[in-house]
Amino acid sequence: METSTLMIAYAEKALDYGVMGTLGVMSIVTLWLFIERMMFYKSVRIQDYKHRDNLELDLTDNISVISAIGSNAPYVGLLGTVVGIMITFYSLGDIGAVDAKKIMMGLALALKATAAGLLVAMPAIIAYTIVLRKVERILTQFDVAQEEKQSNV
Repeated sequence: METSTLMIAYAEKALDYGVMGTLGVMSIVTLWLFIERMMFYKSVRIQDYKHRDNLELDLTDNISVISAIGSNAPYVGLLGTVVGIMITFYSLGDIGAVDAKKIMMGLALALKATAAGLLVAMPAIIAYTIVLRKVERILTQFDVAQEEKQSNV
């Protein structure tokens, strides 16, 4: 096997394991943080907080990670697609023949990274929106409780 063929095979494996693995880790982290946040929100007691800012700090822990994953997963997928297309064109140039079937198969495989990136991003954005709304609700409940305390004094 010549060196360029070995490099192409390595690049294809790196694409599959690197990009798809990264997207897999991103989806697991998103799910884990979403579940952790929802469990925390169920257990939070607003009466334990004297200051709204302290409550807000506790409520918003790690939600920026969910947002970052949601906004960056498509780019990770796009990177995989670009690398996949480069591999396809390089291997076609190396062979020296234009084979439509080989081009279409290579492009289809390259596009799977973009699809995977979108499949990670969409649930992450949904999770972020749900978490953000829950934070708003708890902070509003805190504000209402504080107003009731002040009106009773």
